[in-house]
Amino acid sequence: MQNIVILAGNIGQKPETRTTQGGTNITNFSLATSRPRLSEGRVLRDENGYRVMDTEWHRITCFNGLGKTVAEHCEKGMKVLVHGRIHYTKWTDAAGNDRYGCEIIAEKVDFLSRPKSAESENPELVDKDDEIPF
Repeated sequence: MQNIVILAGNIGQKPETRTTQGGTNITNFSLATSRPRLSEGRVLRDENGYRVMDTEWHRITCFNGLGKTVAEHCEKGMKVLVHGRIHYTKWTDAAGNDRYGCEIIAEKVDFLSRPKSAESENPELVDKDDEIPF
């Protein structure tokens, strides 16, 4: 049995970090992944001929050292590759209703692009190819 998730996408907002009472650092960010919308096995296009894309948003959680690295080096819009696992939660809200959530617990985060601030510092080091080879 395996619970493995691999996502490649763009960070939706600057990662946020908090510390639990026990001293564990937790960093959260949202990740957007997109794919072309299909209709009857064909890619849908808009009136200008561009592919219509469906975007999914994922909640990513990183702990301790990985979270610190993500918080220090990642920003909105960066492309990252996340390796992790799916984690489901259930809780009861103040009104007594059962609520459910899903998040990805990251075990590894690879940076596929540089932060915008780093691009302006060393433009010759930036890889201009935005295509992911898969």
